[in-house]
Amino acid sequence: MIDISNAGTFTLGSRTVKRLGYGAMQLAGPGVFGPPKDRAAALAVLREAVANGVDHIDTSDYYGPHITNQLIREALHPYSENLVLVSKIGAKRGADGSWLPAFAAAELQSAVHDNLRRLGLDAIHAVNLRLMFSVHGPAEGSIEEPLTALAELQRKGLVRHIGLSNVTSRQIDEGRAIADIVCVQNQYNLAHREDDALIDRLAAAGIAYVPFFPLGGFTPLQSTALSDVAQSLGVTAMQVALAWLLQRAPNILLIPGTSSVAHLRENLAAATLKLPSEALSVLNRIAGDQTAARREPVQ
Repeated sequence: MIDISNAGTFTLGSRTVKRLGYGAMQLAGPGVFGPPKDRAAALAVLREAVANGVDHIDTSDYYGPHITNQLIREALHPYSENLVLVSKIGAKRGADGSWLPAFAAAELQSAVHDNLRRLGLDAIHAVNLRLMFSVHGPAEGSIEEPLTALAELQRKGLVRHIGLSNVTSRQIDEGRAIADIVCVQNQYNLAHREDDALIDRLAAAGIAYVPFFPLGGFTPLQSTALSDVAQSLGVTAMQVALAWLLQRAPNILLIPGTSSVAHLRENLAAATLKLPSEALSVLNRIAGDQTAARREPVQ
């Protein structure tokens, strides 16, 4: 077994979780749509994660749709008392697999009940309101109406804690005036560091930051500097990328996803990797180098 406790812990609402968790998105079929190619393998990944001490699993009923929640229930129910399940709402899937906004109060209420039913829960520990004002990332726009609807579900006891996903700093401030926000999920990794200042601000407030696509998402991180650091340390580039995030700030909770037990073990091993200062200096320049490269004129 891999000792992921080396990565430390952080609070997620009323619970304290290990900082290296698991994201279930990739357990669905290609494009996060339809069933997995190998259902037995998907169930094995979930059981392996928990066997190695993972106590924070991120999911959503629109993954599949419905697929990942059904797999989580089949693999892990009845759940261990220390297992924290976090879901998200605010989207739905079209018949062609497209991602569609679903912000109306009735849609949000239905989404929470769908998550509860398929996970086999009376209440979800935390639900993130996923914003979709733009397909290109966070975009300004008031979140008062959908967040108020989610807060009402919290008051009814169906949701214990509330988080926000794909949001701007201004939307977080708006959200905190409406409800207690315990976590923020935005894209962040070695190459995409637009949230640097936000992460530090949330850390000071005791709010967890959960980066999605910590390894680049559907396009894995590619960097010569990253590969060189990994080679010098005798580990994989993805382990370095995860270890860098763990050392970036104490409030970062990781949920790297995979549908492979071998890849899961590789990800979890990042909890035992301590990057030396020289490596951190090299890695911290990656975002700036890639930004500069994008600005160079095409020859």
